[in-house]
Amino acid sequence: MAVAKDSRKTGMRILLGVVVLLLGGSMLLYLVPQTPGTGEASSTDIVAKVGDETVSAAEVRQQLSETLSGSQVPDILKGYYTRQIMEQLVSRKAIKYEAKRLGVRASDQELADRIRRILPGVYNGDTFVGRDQYTAEVQARTQMTVAAFEDVVRQSLVLEKIRKLVTDGISVGPSELQDEFKYKNEKVKLDYAFIKPEDLEAKITPDEAEIKAAYEKNRSKYQVPEKRLVRYGLVDLTQLRQNAQVSDGELKAQYQQNIQQYEVPNRVHAEHILLMTVGKTDAEIEEIHQKAEDVLKQAKKGTNFEELAKKYSEDPGSKDKGGDLGWITQGQTVPEFEKTAFGLDKGKISDLVKTQYGFHIIKVLDKETAHTKPFEEVKDSIRTPLLLTKSDKLASDQADQLSATIRRSNKVSLDEIAKQFHLSLGETRPVTATDPILELGNSKEAKDAIFRLRQDELSLPIRTDRGYLVLSVKQIQPAHPGSLEEVRDKIITELKQQKSTELARTKAEDLTKRVKSGEKFEAAAKSLGLEAKSSDLFARNGSISGAVSGKQVSAAFQLKPGEVGTPLNLGANWFVYRVAEKQEPNPADFEKQKKELTDQVLQTKRTMAFEAFRTSLEARLRKEGKLQIMSDKMKRLGDVS
Repeated sequence: MAVAKDSRKTGMRILLGVVVLLLGGSMLLYLVPQTPGTGEASSTDIVAKVGDETVSAAEVRQQLSETLSGSQVPDILKGYYTRQIMEQLVSRKAIKYEAKRLGVRASDQELADRIRRILPGVYNGDTFVGRDQYTAEVQARTQMTVAAFEDVVRQSLVLEKIRKLVTDGISVGPSELQDEFKYKNEKVKLDYAFIKPEDLEAKITPDEAEIKAAYEKNRSKYQVPEKRLVRYGLVDLTQLRQNAQVSDGELKAQYQQNIQQYEVPNRVHAEHILLMTVGKTDAEIEEIHQKAEDVLKQAKKGTNFEELAKKYSEDPGSKDKGGDLGWITQGQTVPEFEKTAFGLDKGKISDLVKTQYGFHIIKVLDKETAHTKPFEEVKDSIRTPLLLTKSDKLASDQADQLSATIRRSNKVSLDEIAKQFHLSLGETRPVTATDPILELGNSKEAKDAIFRLRQDELSLPIRTDRGYLVLSVKQIQPAHPGSLEEVRDKIITELKQQKSTELARTKAEDLTKRVKSGEKFEAAAKSLGLEAKSSDLFARNGSISGAVSGKQVSAAFQLKPGEVGTPLNLGANWFVYRVAEKQEPNPADFEKQKKELTDQVLQTKRTMAFEAFRTSLEARLRKEGKLQIMSDKMKRLGDVS
């Protein structure tokens, strides 16, 4: 049952819905934009059709750009995200089509009620703040037009209604709760050994016959690429920085020139605990209020505030930092929060503060009144950047003079240039185009120049982390088939990696057999030169030494104490284990967890049911000719993104 559950949970996807999320910094509300199409797409741009609507390549690219905005995503994953977005857009339009067919819609009143929950600031009590202020609020919070925003919210309401139609009849049976209770609370303790090829390599020494055989077998593989030996002259930034001097007069001038950056406004250093009420019903808000009161009592009694924040706060921007918001200036937060924070004395904790986001508990760590930091306080912080600027300017000026000299004559030698401009001289080892060249600051521009230059030709100055380099190729060694001696080290490395990988697998199998035959785990491991360890008791959501998760060793939960699991291949490494102890869940905990378990199982079943509905819907629409996928176009779009 647990194995099936692992598979089920792994297979679940996050369904696309237009939802309100809390992202990024503290207390900032954003609506994830799903921008509606703007006009007809050309036939060559259409990648899918659902009824009368289309999904265009431009729409996919725009959604991809919004989804990945500000994220560093490897190029290899962009195709995956593109395909996911294409599938999500098709699903959204398919559900929209089905809702229209079934007559499911969101009324204007439902739209207004939902907008009030998303943007409570557009109402002052029960009074609408007006169209202009509403428009400004929508644009500021969502970066969308009012029409686009309302269309997104209306779609989200329709999606909720369709979801309710599909999932409202789902319930959770007693046996399912018991299975989930066991799944979450069952624990095991393991005797185990990690077997890593890298730990075995040092003990492996290929003999000469093996080395020669590997060379002869793969002779064509061992090509020695072109290598170049390079001399260089360096305008040394480190040396210039050490010799640069900055007077008090220069420091004071810099201070006066940037005096505004040393002005400190009224500010407080605050922590907070936020229990959110956005989008909640009145009954839910009352429950949250009671919970907030309980947390407040704990804080007032002296319970560690940071730990309370990590446990209870729902502000994603500060929760993991113990509620720390850093320094807050006036005008930076909502009025209710600001009034309380600036009114508290240092070290004090507020009562509950209600804002449009929920209930806050605020603690002031420090306070500062507005002032300008004096010169003596900040001069040391001015000195370093000023020294860097000054030395960088000296280096840049020297590089300009070098460039002019080299451009005037292509016959000048590196030694002459170095003597004239007091450059530090150096020489690299013979390097290939892929070798790191640390002595050149590992600069890509410098490496590219090395393989463009003719022998004895000078490069123009190249900026690197070390300073400005002038390069000269001293020697070029052409590419050629490698002799045994030239590639010996590479062959030995490959043989050691190959043999250590095979040896790790063999040791894993041998240890498993020995323990299964009755040997004690520790003794069997020691005889094979391995270190045996024992874990603490852990559940499926736990881990061993932070390296092996409970899910990876889920099979252990099906074994009895004393039984040995099948060796796990974790990349190049192997993990061999024996169940030392098994702890069944405490039946007395079932009632305590029953509500949470019910919610979790119900949510899982509803998600799976809706996913099944979505898949079935798309299959039906395809069969009816209402859903057409331009597979070639979608594939090309996924490949190039």
